[in-house]
Amino acid sequence: MPCRQRRRSASTREVVINSYAFRTGRRFAVVGAVLTATAVVASPAGAGAARGCFDRAKEPYTSVVDSHLHFRPFGGRAIPFEEVTGYLHKAGVRHASVYGIGQTLPVDSGCTYYLDCPGTPVAPSMKNDLVNAANYVEAKPQDPALTLSMTFMDLNRPETIPPGIALYDKEFPGKFRWAGEVNLVKQALFPNHHTPATNKNIEDWAPFMKVLRERGIPITIHADLGNDREPTKYLPLMEETLRRYPHNKIVWAHMGLSKELATLDPDQHIRILERLLDAYPRLALDLSWRVLEDQYFSKPGVREKYAAFLDRYPTRAIPGTDFVASRNKDYKVYEEELEVTSRINKALGDKAFRGIALGENYFRLNGVKETAPEVCKAAR
Repeated sequence: MPCRQRRRSASTREVVINSYAFRTGRRFAVVGAVLTATAVVASPAGAGAARGCFDRAKEPYTSVVDSHLHFRPFGGRAIPFEEVTGYLHKAGVRHASVYGIGQTLPVDSGCTYYLDCPGTPVAPSMKNDLVNAANYVEAKPQDPALTLSMTFMDLNRPETIPPGIALYDKEFPGKFRWAGEVNLVKQALFPNHHTPATNKNIEDWAPFMKVLRERGIPITIHADLGNDREPTKYLPLMEETLRRYPHNKIVWAHMGLSKELATLDPDQHIRILERLLDAYPRLALDLSWRVLEDQYFSKPGVREKYAAFLDRYPTRAIPGTDFVASRNKDYKVYEEELEVTSRINKALGDKAFRGIALGENYFRLNGVKETAPEVCKAAR
C-alpha cells in the first residue's frame, strides 16, 4: 500500500515540543528507548515540524483531519468506539468529526449495508448519535480531538428537527458541534424508500438552520448532482438550499458526486463548483469518499484539473474518508481509505495542502483553536 512506504526514519522522531504536537506519532512504532509514551504525545511530526514548518518531502501526504467519519454502521455490529479512535491515532489523524448514520436499517433486518437489502426501509433515527455521545462522554478522548455530529435530521420532516436538537441539548449539553451527514437527495437510497427533499421542505428548514447559524455549527449535506443520464438533475435542490441559507456553514458532501454519476465532464463539474463557491462564501466542499479518486481523480489528466481548481480555492475544502465503522472492517481498511482519499493532496500547491491536508480549513470552519504549520518552502 503506498502510504506504508512513507514511514518516517528514526532520525525524524526526536522529541521536540511545539504548537503542532497533535500530529505526534504519525504512523510509526515506538521502539524501546527511542521514545517514551510521554514523548510520543509531545513530539511533532518529524524534522520539518521541528523547524516550525511541515516538510512535504519527508512527511506523509495523508490528511491529519477526518471530517467525515461514521463511527456507527447502517445496521449490525459496530467497531467499538475506542478501537476507532485507536485507528485514528495510529494513522496520524488528530481531529475528526464523529458521524453516526442517521439513516438506519431496522434492528430486525439482519443487514449491515443498505445496498444489500433493497426494499428494506432506511429511516432517520437518533440512536446512533446517542450511542456516539454516550461513548464520547465515557471515553473523554483528547488525542484524537473529536467533534460530535447530529445525523438524525430528517430533511423531509423538518418539523421534527428542533425538538431533536432540544433533546440533545438536554442530554448532552454543548457536546454536539456539527450536523450531518444528512441527505437532501441520495440516489443510492432510493430502493430503500428515500425520496429527495422538496423546495417546500427546504423552505421549512428555517427554524433549525437558524439554530445552527446562531451556534456556528456546520452542516454536511449529501446532495447528488445527478446521474449519468441526467448529470445535473438535482442541482436545483442544492442551489435552492444555498439561496435560502447563504449565511449558514454548509458543507457539500463529496462535491456532489456519487457512484450514479461516473461520467460527468470534469470541466463542467468544476465550473458548477466555481460558480457556487463564488456566489456563496460560506459554502465548503467535502472531499471524502474514495469514489472521487476511483471515478474522477485517477483518470488521465483529471487529477491536475481538480488540483488546480482547489489551488484556486485553497480555503474552501476539507478532507475525509467516509469510513463506516461496521464490524466486518479493520484498521487496514481505514488506513487504505485514508490513503486513497488523500492522494489528491500530493497534487496540491502548498497553500491548499496546508488548508486541506494539514487541517487549517477544518479548524477555521469548526472553530477549533488550532493552527496548521506552514509548509517548508525548501521542500518543494
